[in-house]
Amino acid sequence: MNLRYLAVAVAVCWGACLPTYAENPIIQTNFTADPAPLVHGDTVYLYTSHDEDDAQGFKMRDWKLYTSKDMVNWTDRGTVADLSVFAWANQDNDAWAPQVVERNGKFYLYAPVTVSGSPRNVIGVAVADSPLGPFKDPLGRPLIDRGEGYFDPTVLIDDDGQAYLYWGNPNLWYVRLNKDMTSYSGKIERIDAKPKNYQEGPWVYKRNGKYYLAYASTCCSEGIGYAMSDTPTGPWEYKGQIMDPTTESTGNHPGIVDFKGKSYVFGFSYRLNFAETPLHRERRSVSVTDFSYRPDGTIPTQPFWNTTGVKQIQPLSPYQRVEAETIAWESRVKRDWDRPFDWVAGVRTAKNPRGGMVVYPVGPRAYVKVAGVDFGARGPRTFKASVASASPGGHIDVRAGSPQGTLVASVDVPATGGPDTWQELAVPASGVAGVQDVYLVFNANGRRVGFNVDYWQFEWLCSR
Repeated sequence: MNLRYLAVAVAVCWGACLPTYAENPIIQTNFTADPAPLVHGDTVYLYTSHDEDDAQGFKMRDWKLYTSKDMVNWTDRGTVADLSVFAWANQDNDAWAPQVVERNGKFYLYAPVTVSGSPRNVIGVAVADSPLGPFKDPLGRPLIDRGEGYFDPTVLIDDDGQAYLYWGNPNLWYVRLNKDMTSYSGKIERIDAKPKNYQEGPWVYKRNGKYYLAYASTCCSEGIGYAMSDTPTGPWEYKGQIMDPTTESTGNHPGIVDFKGKSYVFGFSYRLNFAETPLHRERRSVSVTDFSYRPDGTIPTQPFWNTTGVKQIQPLSPYQRVEAETIAWESRVKRDWDRPFDWVAGVRTAKNPRGGMVVYPVGPRAYVKVAGVDFGARGPRTFKASVASASPGGHIDVRAGSPQGTLVASVDVPATGGPDTWQELAVPASGVAGVQDVYLVFNANGRRVGFNVDYWQFEWLCSR
């Protein structure tokens, strides 16, 4: 075999044979909590609550959405709804743990909010034609009116079509939803025989004929406990801990789904908060791990979220448009004279006036990692990116393997006429093949030049 092609084959096998894993927490561009995954088609739609950057206690005004086809790279879809959707609710805070479910082509967002007076906790519902929104309030009032601890809604649609809405802290409540999913029949029921360590954050689902109730257990710290039942209304038999409590995370909130043949549990930690400050602040970060059910349907106890997350399901193609806000990890490149750090904010995302999302660096040497990118045997010949900048001097290095790895392409970002004036730049690309992690390093020269990136894409190296 020609030695050149042997070398390429070895490189391809090396990249393809090494598994690619997510990094926890899976979202770094915002502080996120209360994960509510929805599997729809070939995609996981991950709805979250959002802790503001300057939060001390709970400071939450909107709900975010992230999507993934491979469980490793997550695309930031921005704010999917905010408190203004519920005009009758308090508008300054309390956008707590949501869940979105699909029925008959409609998507229903159940969200806890607060109103004036006492008790103040209520649950609203909003409806959309797409999992991406926009969500609109069809009622103009709460679906579940005020009650103490009336928050953390979760919904189960049973095989017979009957839907159930559950919620509550420290009590567990449920009601039967009508087929319109925006009203209910019968009275609100309290489950008196709740699991022994139930605290809040219920997540109810059905699998192989068994009903599961996962929840934040004990307080505080909170782990994740679970119970099982033969009916959607109980009795619920406590089965154990999915994750034990730990002082590393005072709170928790589970979300559990099956996706492409594997089972996943989502929750949150405070890793990014403590990377910035030793002080406890309510700034949480969603994480995920995979697990396997035992033959009897029970769930083994999982270790606390580690920094290495789940295995990538499928590689990402660089020869199709990749939104710049598709991220496995982001941070900044450490210099020799920097002290050790676990994470530093490198990039942030923002809404593009055209309706999509963009990425921009918040400091020099910022990078975005996109994991498990499959370049094939021959590799690319061109790299292109859509950028916008008010000033010249911005720069993007595209590297393989690490932020200091093989230089694949280099882009000088000119002044395009403004932060919303877009220009697609194309430059030569080479030196990469097989499955590789790709790093987009912004302003590696140390300059503090701001610019926006909308998308990027490689083009094939044509065979001779």
